[in-house]
Amino acid sequence: MSERNNFIDYIRIFAHSGHGGAGCKHFLRNKLTAKGGPDGGDGGRGGHIILRGNAQLWTLLHLRYYKNVIAEDGENGSKNKCTGKDGKDIIIEVPLGTIARDEETGKVEGEILKDGQEIILMKGGRGGLGNSNFATPTQQVPEYAQPGEDGFEGWKNIELKVLADVGLVGFPNAGKSTLLSVITAAKPKIANYAFTTLTPQLGMVEYRNNLSFCIADLPGIIEGAAEGKGLGHRFLRHIERNSSLLFLIPADAKNIREQYDILLDELRRYNPEMLDKSRLIAISKCDMLDAELKSELKIELDNELPVDYVFISSVAQQGLNKLKDKLWSMLNS
Repeated sequence: MSERNNFIDYIRIFAHSGHGGAGCKHFLRNKLTAKGGPDGGDGGRGGHIILRGNAQLWTLLHLRYYKNVIAEDGENGSKNKCTGKDGKDIIIEVPLGTIARDEETGKVEGEILKDGQEIILMKGGRGGLGNSNFATPTQQVPEYAQPGEDGFEGWKNIELKVLADVGLVGFPNAGKSTLLSVITAAKPKIANYAFTTLTPQLGMVEYRNNLSFCIADLPGIIEGAAEGKGLGHRFLRHIERNSSLLFLIPADAKNIREQYDILLDELRRYNPEMLDKSRLIAISKCDMLDAELKSELKIELDNELPVDYVFISSVAQQGLNKLKDKLWSMLNS
């Protein structure tokens, strides 16, 4: 039985904001006034399509079948200078880190980063002016009123980029999910084959004095990911939000420096700004090394690696406190 995927980080919707209501052409008529002046009211505004941030959401799953989003039209104006009712706005709640992009142009139209933050994805059409707005000393009987403006419509892409303090980067089957399960309360799927993790997994790391930080287990990178191989761009965009990167490389790798360079090059080719993030290398599965091998490897890595590193073992729970200390100092430096 296949595992159901509850993490959705991309949806495509058709959005249509409301048309503005038409202005009213009307003249005052009652038993006391046979030929009164213009009293047509304005039309109401069409409904907006609005994105609102919600810190309680972490995926776009609730929007999975939310394909057509159509806002109400504004009501027409009426006599006695009565303005028409505005169309009801449609509010789409999304997790923090969500980006709205126009499908046709590819332009980013908004970004949600705070709880309760709202952006208007599509404005409703303005209501037309009633004929009472066009009365002048020389034109006291205007026989016209404005129609309402049309709303906007089009396909929009809603993308989620995970917000986490630290992103776990490594080749498939490097032990990222095992590390996450040990240092956090998260329960990611763990198995001895590549691409066990297909979607980002978040966990909170408890630190000293009731402090904590968020770490994300991301699907493994393979060589050529920047060109779309493996999980390609769908995975790499989640790294953009992480303030620090933890590279996880197993101790039994043929060449640790070479693996680090390949991972770093994939990030650079996707987005050169990723190289500005603080980086730390964790040499995992070090419980397989005896003291002599470990000391030899340390001498070799001291000469080869350009960034700080730490030996860890998730299974034997070795070096995890030192890893937390280094990550915390990176996040607060």
